[in-house]
Amino acid sequence: MSTDAITTIVPAVSDDTTVLPAVVPARALAPGSRAATLDAREVSAWFGSRKVLDRVSLHMPAGGITALIGPSGCGKSTFLRILNRMHELVPSAQLGGQVLLDGEDVYEPQRKLMDVRRDIGMVFQKPNPFPAMSIRDNVLAGLKLTGTRAGRAEKDELVESCLVRGGLWNEVKDRLDAPGGGLSGGQQQRLCIARSLAIKPKVLLMDEPCSALDPTSTRVIEETMVELAQEVTIVIVTHNMQQAARVSDQCAFFLAAQGTPGVIVEHGETGVMFSHPQDQRTHDYVNGRFG
Repeated sequence: MSTDAITTIVPAVSDDTTVLPAVVPARALAPGSRAATLDAREVSAWFGSRKVLDRVSLHMPAGGITALIGPSGCGKSTFLRILNRMHELVPSAQLGGQVLLDGEDVYEPQRKLMDVRRDIGMVFQKPNPFPAMSIRDNVLAGLKLTGTRAGRAEKDELVESCLVRGGLWNEVKDRLDAPGGGLSGGQQQRLCIARSLAIKPKVLLMDEPCSALDPTSTRVIEETMVELAQEVTIVIVTHNMQQAARVSDQCAFFLAAQGTPGVIVEHGETGVMFSHPQDQRTHDYVNGRFG
């Protein structure tokens, strides 16, 4: 492994010029939480001969919300897809480095892809419920894909639990057999969150989950994310700086200069990143001067 990995710093407490590694306060976890620590180490990525990420290292603490911010085209979504092995679905894609889930590399040859996807769930930018399936069957769809067996009572309890945690139960509890495609956009996104929770992930990845939603739906999903962070680790890509400030515990600022692959310029506690960033480029971005 290269020794010139990107180093992330935040201001020191002392009055001198010393800087310290970023330390993000731990969030209190709910009893029985499955939240896991996720570590990316020296991750580089290519599409064919084009390198899109260069030696990205990032620690994502258990039960925290990590926001990936930066302009379009800097590799944020690619990095997110690398975390649960979606990057390898692209025929020309290549990858270097490691992704560790509680210390175990998700790219180890003996690691089953289905196990990785069970532990690290994904919610996409555009809601993608199965439109012909009922709301109930949408929530339970992951059980079939993972071969998980459950009795009727257990399924009913799971459906209610996941819809409650997804912030949707009160709106749909009297029409669980209605098609999932008949819900509003914000409701469909929350249904997708509930579907992801049904397989009990340790990490939930969210790729701009609110970008196509109205402010009211965005607020509800943000509240849902904050509540879910007590039991799962959340990593979110967002272009909305206000959203990153509202929901995340730490931010990682990605940037790609023209013709060069994306890197993390800086990462650390969200409050520090927005109020006292170490890099002028971070200051300019979070204050809307470019991007």
